[in-house]
Amino acid sequence: MDARADRFFRRCVAGAAIFVLVALALIGASMIWGGRAAFETFGWHFLVSTEWDAVNKDFGALVPIYGTLVTAAIAMLIAVPVSFGIAFFLTEVAPQWLRTPIAAAVELLAGVPSIIYGMWGLFVFVPFMADNALPWINDNLGSLPGVGALFQGPPLGIGMLSAGIVLSIMIIPFISSIMRDVFLSVPRGLKESAYALGATTFEVVWDVVLPYTRTAVVGGIFLGLGRALGETMAVTFVLGNAHQLSASLLMPGNSIAATIANEFTEADSDLYLSSLIALGFLLFVVTFVVLLIARLMLRGVARKEGQR
Repeated sequence: MDARADRFFRRCVAGAAIFVLVALALIGASMIWGGRAAFETFGWHFLVSTEWDAVNKDFGALVPIYGTLVTAAIAMLIAVPVSFGIAFFLTEVAPQWLRTPIAAAVELLAGVPSIIYGMWGLFVFVPFMADNALPWINDNLGSLPGVGALFQGPPLGIGMLSAGIVLSIMIIPFISSIMRDVFLSVPRGLKESAYALGATTFEVVWDVVLPYTRTAVVGGIFLGLGRALGETMAVTFVLGNAHQLSASLLMPGNSIAATIANEFTEADSDLYLSSLIALGFLLFVVTFVVLLIARLMLRGVARKEGQR
C-alpha cells in the first residue's frame, strides 16, 4: 500500500511539473503561430524597425522593445537599493514594535492593483514631475557632458523616467518582502557570533547576511525584474504611448505590453493583429531570457559557494 501511494505521489508531482513545460511550449507556439504573418512579411526588419504605421501596414518592434527595457532598467536602479534598505531596516535596525506595521504596509502595497498605481501616476505624480522635477532636471542635468542627452526635453511629465519611477514603486514591495523573509532565515547564532567579534550592524549585513542569502536575494531581484518587464496598466498611463525613439528619458515612449493593451482592439487587419501578437512573443522571449540569465547567475553563485 505504501509503495503504491508513493508511486501515485511521484506521478502526480511529475504530472504537475510536465504541465508547466507543456503550457510554456503551447503559449510560445501559439504566439509564434499568431505572429507568423508579421515575421514572414517583415523578417528581421521587424526587430530593428522604428516604424509603426497602421495605415500603411508597416510595423516594427524596436520602439516598444526599447521602451520596455529602459523603463524596467530605471525601475530596477531605484527598486533594488530601496528594497535592500527596507529589508535591512525591518530585520536589523527597526525596533520590534515598528517592524510588524511597516511589514504589513509593504505587503499591502504589493496588493494594490496596477491600474491604481497608473491612475495615481497620471493624476498626481505626472503633474508633480512636470511642475517641479523635470524643469530642474532639464536645466541642471541636460547640459552635462556625455549623459546630458538623457535629461533633455520639455517637462511634459509623462515619459520613460516617470514610467520607470512608478514601476519601481510597484515592484519595491515584492523585492523588499522577499529580501526581508530571506534575511530573517539567517541563523541568529551566525549574526550574534559576528556581533561578538565586534562587527557593526552594516558589517553583519554585508559580510554575513548577504553572503548567506545571496542566491535568494538574486532570485527575488529577478522576479521583480520579470514583473517590471511585463507590467501593463501602470506603464500605459504614464509612458505617453508614442511610437518614437528618443534618447531622452523625459520624452514619451512605448512598451510592448502598453502597445498590445492600447491597440489590440483597434487592429483592423490581419497583419496589424499579427504584429501585436508578434510583440507578445518578443516579450515572452525577453522574459524567458531574463529568467534564464537569473538561473545561470544563481547556478554560478551556488558553484562558487560550493568551492569555498
